[in-house]
Amino acid sequence: MGLNDTPSADRVHIGFFGCRNAGKSSLVNAVTGQSLAVVSDVAGTTTDPVYKSMELLPLGPVVIIDTPGIDDTGELGELRVTKTRQVLAKIDVAVLVVDGSVGLSETDRELTELFKEKNINYIIAYNKSDLVNDDTRDQNSVENSIWVSAEHRQGIEELKELIGRLTVTDTMTRRLVGDLIQPGDMVVLVIPIDSAAPKGRLILPQQQVIRDVLETGAMAVVCRDTELEDTLRRLEGKVSLVVTDSQAFAKVMKLVPDDVYLTSFSILMARFKGQLDAAVKGAHVLDRLRGEGQRTAGDEAGKAPKILIAEGCTHHRQCDDIGTVKLPGWMREYTGLEPEFTFVSGTEFPEELAGYDLVIHCGGCMLNEREMKSRQGRAEQQNIPMTNYGTAIAHMNGILDRSLRIFQTKVNI
Repeated sequence: MGLNDTPSADRVHIGFFGCRNAGKSSLVNAVTGQSLAVVSDVAGTTTDPVYKSMELLPLGPVVIIDTPGIDDTGELGELRVTKTRQVLAKIDVAVLVVDGSVGLSETDRELTELFKEKNINYIIAYNKSDLVNDDTRDQNSVENSIWVSAEHRQGIEELKELIGRLTVTDTMTRRLVGDLIQPGDMVVLVIPIDSAAPKGRLILPQQQVIRDVLETGAMAVVCRDTELEDTLRRLEGKVSLVVTDSQAFAKVMKLVPDDVYLTSFSILMARFKGQLDAAVKGAHVLDRLRGEGQRTAGDEAGKAPKILIAEGCTHHRQCDDIGTVKLPGWMREYTGLEPEFTFVSGTEFPEELAGYDLVIHCGGCMLNEREMKSRQGRAEQQNIPMTNYGTAIAHMNGILDRSLRIFQTKVNI
């Protein structure tokens, strides 16, 4: 991915929902101007959610998601419906496609209630407008509804305009680091290059921070942890902020002068996703696990604590993978315990979290704000603390307060 590309996590996610043969896929094709989805008169043609990242005027970078019919039946149909419901965790706006010649079904009404429950902005798109008269349209029209004809391309531009008005997200205006620095500041970014680093590229948070530093008019100096001491010596007195990969915290904190702000890419990402406060609270649960405070339910039962470690993306695991190897090792050393670890990645984040003492999530750079908030909300509803990699690692190294100092000083968080 180039520095000018918009990652999926920062794109507006638009989901198309509805009953089978309402014309979802036809409407998706009409809105995108592409043959994105397979269209057929056979009910249930769309078997899995179809994702497409694209530029959609007048909205800009978006992810379009075409889902299977919510009224699918049978054992396989239930699996498709489950996949469709999972999409709700990540969308910024929903388009409920209704067969205008039939009208709202009970299933459609249940979907609208689900949108409301999950606080999702939604539009009711009555398709097949060419098959109904004006009286029928007037009787069925409600707020944020629109009549369209996917077949005849009627009302498509108006639908896109309506989607645009409902798709304002916090990350559209939020900055990763730009509000913490000034033009002309020197920012050192510490990026270890080891066996776990992707060959020939930087990971997404590193790219995004570099871009944000440049857009602010500050200067980004990038080095490995092995060259950090020499870099700081050469830039003595000029560095405003050091941002490090979380796994290098222990080494980096010993080299960065106390009067220079220090934080990590993962902590910046937690703030960007609106989860930093919860992540800080969750990190302190590690002290309870080792007996420095109220004991957990797992401890009281005489059982090892259960820890869920979740990553938003899927990748090939290396022998020294941070999520499955390094982080569990650091936790064993810090707590003096042998926790029971469960590892999930991608879309596998469980609905039920009961039984876990703590959830530790990656920075979530590959997940949009809506999905990260959904996962955080799921944990809060079930009273399960949740933190992230960088916050937990900073706490275990005794420098969490220092890594948060720049937010408290610069933006009074």
